[in-house]
Amino acid sequence: MTNPDVVKKEHPKNWHNEHQSTLTLGERLSDWISDFVGSWTFVFIHIVWFGVWLLVPIEPFPFGLLTMIVSLEAILLSTFIMMSQNRAADRDRHQAKADYETNLEAKREIETLQIALDRIESEKLDQILAILKK
Repeated sequence: MTNPDVVKKEHPKNWHNEHQSTLTLGERLSDWISDFVGSWTFVFIHIVWFGVWLLVPIEPFPFGLLTMIVSLEAILLSTFIMMSQNRAADRDRHQAKADYETNLEAKREIETLQIALDRIESEKLDQILAILKK
């Protein structure tokens, strides 16, 4: 049941949504690639790919073409992963700042409530002492 007298506070976008909305297409693409590379699907694709390459005679043994393809893939993937990690660190800094601001606001609210409770306690104590004096 909702109380109609309670006014709801409108909250702005949270820090994560604001951060996501600032990402460029390239940043989103590198994040998607990093997420995909860290999945079992990626591992299974490579197992099948290497299995086919080894079982079907695509090239002779030292596998120079395969080595070159895998090396280029490693260079590109490591770059995408580092870009994604840099953005994750940036996002973590934004989160830490938002958490700090939330903690400061909570501290101020708690101090205000503590002052109000102290005042109420003092008033009640004064009332009790006045009753006892009668």
